[in-house]
Amino acid sequence: MNTAPALGQRPTESRTVRSVAQSTVPQDPTDRGALRAAGQEIRALMAEAARAGARLVQFPIVYPSKHVMAAGPDGGLDPADWSRAAWDVLREEAESIAALAGELPMWTAFGSLHPLTPPNKPHDSLFIVSDRDQLVARYDKRLLSHTEISYLYTPGREPLVIEVDGMRIGRGQCCGRLEQCPGGLGDREGRGHHQRVKVGVTPVGCCVLVHQCVL
Repeated sequence: MNTAPALGQRPTESRTVRSVAQSTVPQDPTDRGALRAAGQEIRALMAEAARAGARLVQFPIVYPSKHVMAAGPDGGLDPADWSRAAWDVLREEAESIAALAGELPMWTAFGSLHPLTPPNKPHDSLFIVSDRDQLVARYDKRLLSHTEISYLYTPGREPLVIEVDGMRIGRGQCCGRLEQCPGGLGDREGRGHHQRVKVGVTPVGCCVLVHQCVL
């Protein structure tokens, strides 16, 4: 019978248990207290997932409210003033999440904002941290609404596939159906060999997790 490894111990057998956790998503990136509370909740859920034997856990993307970041004086929308965001808290919480990923150990995907040089708007991103507390990849959301691209974010350009315990996993955000993802699954498969893959899609709030298991 398979049993979950003890916390801090890497599994000895080749298997991947995936966990998708719905954590609280703060809508105001200027609210330092809410950002810290969200980080604490993520770390608590990470520990819970690790106790259940998960090797990878995914959390939702960050979703700041346009009414907080881009509200204009006349009631309309203006380009967001991202200098108001608590970037130091976002960075500290991300570093704490990465450190815990190495301690558990467990791969972790979590949403945060990635700043760009002003006046460029930030990316709305999904950060991938390995079970050795290393940031191995970042997926920048590519499919943006008119409001998002006009007032809030810079779109990403590249798809992302990571490999955990021999399983290839593609990332996408805000795709209601797999065929709506930018480039679809084809631009991910096109970068590898022609292999049969078993695909499953897990919706999580505004995210989807695409599992590609090479058969």
